[in-house]
Amino acid sequence: MDQSRREFLIRTGCAALGAAAFSAGLKQFGLISAMAEQLAPTDYRALVCIFLQGGNDGNNTIIPLDTAGYGVYSAARSGAGLALDSGTLLSVTPSSIGTPFGLHPSLPELQGLFNSGKLAVVANVGPLVQPLTRADYQGGAPRPYQLFSHADQQTQWQTSRSDVEVHVGWGGRTADLTASLNDGSSFPILTSVSGGGRPVFGIGLTSQALGISPAPTPLNQVLILNGFNSTPESLARRSAMDQIRALDTSMTMIAAAADATEQAITIGQAFSSDPTLTTVFPSSSIGNQLKQVAKVIKLNQTSPALSLNREIFFCQLGGFDTHQNQVANQAGLFADLSAAMKAFYDATVEIGVDTKVTTFTLSDFGRTLQPSGSGAGSVGSDHGWGNHQFVLGGAVKGGDFYGVPGSNGTVFPTLSLGGPDDTDTRGRWIPTSAVEQYAATLASWFGLAPADVPTVFPLIGRFTTADLGFLA
Repeated sequence: MDQSRREFLIRTGCAALGAAAFSAGLKQFGLISAMAEQLAPTDYRALVCIFLQGGNDGNNTIIPLDTAGYGVYSAARSGAGLALDSGTLLSVTPSSIGTPFGLHPSLPELQGLFNSGKLAVVANVGPLVQPLTRADYQGGAPRPYQLFSHADQQTQWQTSRSDVEVHVGWGGRTADLTASLNDGSSFPILTSVSGGGRPVFGIGLTSQALGISPAPTPLNQVLILNGFNSTPESLARRSAMDQIRALDTSMTMIAAAADATEQAITIGQAFSSDPTLTTVFPSSSIGNQLKQVAKVIKLNQTSPALSLNREIFFCQLGGFDTHQNQVANQAGLFADLSAAMKAFYDATVEIGVDTKVTTFTLSDFGRTLQPSGSGAGSVGSDHGWGNHQFVLGGAVKGGDFYGVPGSNGTVFPTLSLGGPDDTDTRGRWIPTSAVEQYAATLASWFGLAPADVPTVFPLIGRFTTADLGFLA
């Protein structure tokens, strides 16, 4: 099979070299100039990804409230104790469908944001190689590799590639091709506050995510150069360190390491203050991550040391692998998520960038409509496929569900075990919208040039549209 040089590098480069060395290697190969560059804009835009690790159960996130739809849902889940009572659900009515749905009772803040037009739902979205029907799937048509596997599906949501395994994320690839929008700033376009490791979402060919601690760590304490003070001896040691870092920079690996160290020092100096916010954030894990993101955004608006036109952030909330005890676990996680997302939106209003910041969720996969086990203390659900995601911000065309209509003529799947949207008989919904479409809509709003969309999302031409329409 023919393969372009860029495609070969995307698939193999990060596995062969460390990230910093690979970036330096690209410079040597002269590929940077081959990437499209755009003139720096005068406006500001940011994407904030919240990854719900473990596979959030979309079937208990958004539930039909019409008699027929809730009846099918209840019949599948009530006997095992997994169904939510219709009287506890938080009613929303998507304008394009016109019938009521219920959000999980732990999502009151998201209900308010949906009803005020700031929150949208992208329904039944997931990894795809090409559009699939139930007949296609059962007939052996191409489908994502290693379906229903945590590690593989997490990678596919974060890279958007379901046909081959790659080692760079769609956030990183978008950053590669929009870096010029930051007008030469040396500050990273990508920042992760998720803690631990480097999410593949933020790995690009030339872009790497800066990792910082979440709140309550002050911003001016996240990157401290330890071991130096103002004494003559300390200043001499610092000078010697700087001289050593300047030696042998003709060597690719050494130059990359020196560049990385210099960048860390520069970033630490840029984080010279810790902005304050009047918005009160919950002290949960996701609340502290989003608070730190809000502080970085505020610092960028006020400090000439940053002055970025574009930023991408990655946050993560774990615990969604609910094979057991789903009712209690999901309720607690959703309470944290809903309160934190509302606080973050309020903070963007406070900073004055609510129309310039778009927050969105990703997750491994949805979960089976058919329960796993039974009893309030043990019932859960198993690995599924298509899922529903939230998109929040002042630029979001909220109050509606988006996606590609399926067999029933709407974007919401038919909740029927063994029905037209099920892979088998367990309620694993075949997505009607691809991750590539979802991600391309976000990346295009962010500033990715139309000509670069197929470079970042190589399979996009297989689907009916590259824009699902949920952003203004």
